[in-house]
Amino acid sequence: MSSGPHFTTLGCRLNAYETEAMKALAEGAGLRDALVVNTCAVTAEAVRKARQEIRRLRRENPSAPIIVTGCAAQTEPATFAAMPEVTRVIGNTEKMQPETWAQMVPDLIGLTERVQVDDIMSVRETASHLIDGFGTRARAYVQVQNGCDHRCTFCIIPYGRGNSRSVPAGVVVEQITRLVAQGYHEVVLTGVDLTSWGADLPGGPRLGDLVRRILRLTDVTRLRISSIDSIEADDALMDAIATEPRLMPHLHLSLQAGDDMILKRMKRRHLRDDAIRFCAQARALRPDMVFGADIIAGFPTETEAMFENSLRLVEECGLTFLHVFPFSPRKGTPAARMPQLDGGVIRARAARLRMAGEHALQAHLAAQRGQRHDVLIEGAHMGRTAQFTEVCFATPQPVGAIVSATITGAARGQLLA
Repeated sequence: MSSGPHFTTLGCRLNAYETEAMKALAEGAGLRDALVVNTCAVTAEAVRKARQEIRRLRRENPSAPIIVTGCAAQTEPATFAAMPEVTRVIGNTEKMQPETWAQMVPDLIGLTERVQVDDIMSVRETASHLIDGFGTRARAYVQVQNGCDHRCTFCIIPYGRGNSRSVPAGVVVEQITRLVAQGYHEVVLTGVDLTSWGADLPGGPRLGDLVRRILRLTDVTRLRISSIDSIEADDALMDAIATEPRLMPHLHLSLQAGDDMILKRMKRRHLRDDAIRFCAQARALRPDMVFGADIIAGFPTETEAMFENSLRLVEECGLTFLHVFPFSPRKGTPAARMPQLDGGVIRARAARLRMAGEHALQAHLAAQRGQRHDVLIEGAHMGRTAQFTEVCFATPQPVGAIVSATITGAARGQLLA
């Protein structure tokens, strides 16, 4: 292991973004020879993988201090504090504070508490850790929001991330302006509950207002939105979808299920018809729009008929990129106390959903044959279309450039050019 701190990231893109911020803080403080694990808590499996990774790191590095942080550390600090491999446990707020890393440098244990995890619900601000240029040399990610005010019955994330708080639009615009000046062609707006952006800011602006302001005040070539809650899409956002060619025609939707009773038991804010209506509206405004979606298989009390409603949603919403989650009960959530389904049933339903997603993806890929796309080059032989579909190139391309390419076919989930 090198003398500087080594970071391992588990989970979402926001975690990866925050790892970059922690690297800067830890290196700036002069922390050396430490292993930092940034954990995920979205499923019980994610927590199990975090514990497994910590044990692996200890086997390979018998004497190095191991610091555990992230959502699982925030929601289950005692779980990690009880592991003999772990030196320190720090929460999601503490990991973004320079003083946390500074005080660890003289004596990783002696000068501070072994567990530093405060009440995340008391946090009112975000964006003290803006990072210029995280991502590939082609695409940068900008965190504009953190936390969530909703309490879906299956979700532990609000307890790991706290309540929703937004980065002011002016700060976001300044950062994107810097990124464009550094040569980035594409910027992705990220957050835990992106469509709640602005609710805590003066005047209560909406995500669509932020999008239009970015496009008006910066020269970014491509602006992309990460996962959104379609029921919270505002009129300004829909207007931007219809009128702004620099806003990419790809939306990842937090749908979770396609049955009204299951959606109610999940405490979601939309019904089945709302999701279908949104997709139809967005596609009418932007005919080349492509959708991804999160769907949970085997939620407690889900009957075969209820599951079939979720399965049909793939076709009825015209979904292309599916993220399928076999239901995993999270201790402390209402869904964990509901009647659970047999694990075999859950796995079988997840497999059927994934199969439907694979068919949808293949249909999308087949429809692109002969089409011309502007492709953002991420690696010498790989790039992505405006719809976020991967394109594999036979000959090397200039990384970071946008090139026009004719699609000749598809293989292994990628377009060929």
